[in-house]
Amino acid sequence: MTQSDSTAPTDPRPGADVGAGGGARIVVGPGKRVTLHFSLLLDDGTEIDSTRRGKPATFIVGDGNLLQGFEEALFGLGRGDDEQLRIPPEKAFGEPNAENLQRFPVSQFGDAVLEPGLVVSFRDAANSELFGIVQVVEGDEVVVDFNHPLAGRTVTFDVSVLRVEDYLIT
Repeated sequence: MTQSDSTAPTDPRPGADVGAGGGARIVVGPGKRVTLHFSLLLDDGTEIDSTRRGKPATFIVGDGNLLQGFEEALFGLGRGDDEQLRIPPEKAFGEPNAENLQRFPVSQFGDAVLEPGLVVSFRDAANSELFGIVQVVEGDEVVVDFNHPLAGRTVTFDVSVLRVEDYLIT
């Protein structure tokens, strides 16, 4: 076999998807730095988010920037892999929780015109911003849903893995 016939990666940079000494291909798993393009799709094909028209996403597996269910779906993939990964609700944004539906007096919203679908902002005990969606206005009460908007939905994580490398903490 000539060098041009080799299927081994030819990227000479350290950590460029080959193991130490040019060994086995590095795949996504704990402690890896991953660069990829993705699209997040609903079952009807509606695109929720995508990096495909811009800069790819880079993250360290386990750093909290990507939900664990999405990270686990990537395990075993390496550079050049293109996959459509179906992520069920319990591994994605969770199931809707009835306790996340809260009733408030309409008067708490001042002069705001409350209608279903309106996104409202609150402050929690730690003064962090928390968003909810008005579900219904019933007389002098409003029901606000604090579930994630994609709770209960299966999503497709359409990925193109561009790079996987060992991540060393220095």
